[in-house]
Amino acid sequence: MVARLRMPVLAAAAVGFAAAALGGAPAVVVYVLLALLVVALAYYFRLGPPNGPIVDLTTPVRGPWEAVYSPTTRVPSHGVHAWGQTFAVDLVFDPGDGSRPGFRWRPVTRPPQDFPGFGQPIRSPLAGEVVRSRDMWRDHRSRTSPLGLLWLVVESARELLGPGGLFGNHVVVRGDDGTCVVLAHLRRGSVRVGPGDRVEPGQVVAECGNSGNSSEPHLHIQAMDRPSAWVGASLRFTFDGRPVPPTGGPLDSSAGVCA
Repeated sequence: MVARLRMPVLAAAAVGFAAAALGGAPAVVVYVLLALLVVALAYYFRLGPPNGPIVDLTTPVRGPWEAVYSPTTRVPSHGVHAWGQTFAVDLVFDPGDGSRPGFRWRPVTRPPQDFPGFGQPIRSPLAGEVVRSRDMWRDHRSRTSPLGLLWLVVESARELLGPGGLFGNHVVVRGDDGTCVVLAHLRRGSVRVGPGDRVEPGQVVAECGNSGNSSEPHLHIQAMDRPSAWVGASLRFTFDGRPVPPTGGPLDSSAGVCA
């Protein structure tokens, strides 16, 4: 229940506090709303981790991928419980041959085409129905430098647009068992499915991109018990029966399994 109320309560508390503070409401009302906002922010960041079942997914990528911000290393994996991200993981394509640019002072930004992951096929991790797809967001330049990372922090204001602003181009698949999986930061123009389409495990649904709140081309994947990140509770998941690798760990997905 906490997970489903987390974002609606935070949004209501923030709007209520701002309206009361700017509208000249009595001080007691302002303080009560401020206290509610502080509690809501605590739940946004740390309190109330969801405790649902572990679901098994088919590995959604093939080839030499690496886990970043993994729930195997820390929970919440991305530092917040918000938007169903408690057990999310980022996957970055890294052939290990030096073709993936590292974190450097210069250049400040790079075009997404400089990264080997850009355009890599993204596959459905489960059988089910597509319930949401977005394909309108641009693929922006990288944020893999100190100044670029600072700009990414500023860009985090896109969260005010809701989960779509964070996920960028994305697909949500609702599995036959009710599990809902978000595949995010997809390449604009690459999404091949739409709401109502039936997909099977391993079916290519889009390509890896750099849309939304993303520092470089990568796949953000999270599982929830509802299709909407506003009210969905995050679910732990495995890939082909194996735990998600820790942060920095390889995902040997050439055969669809973890190393």
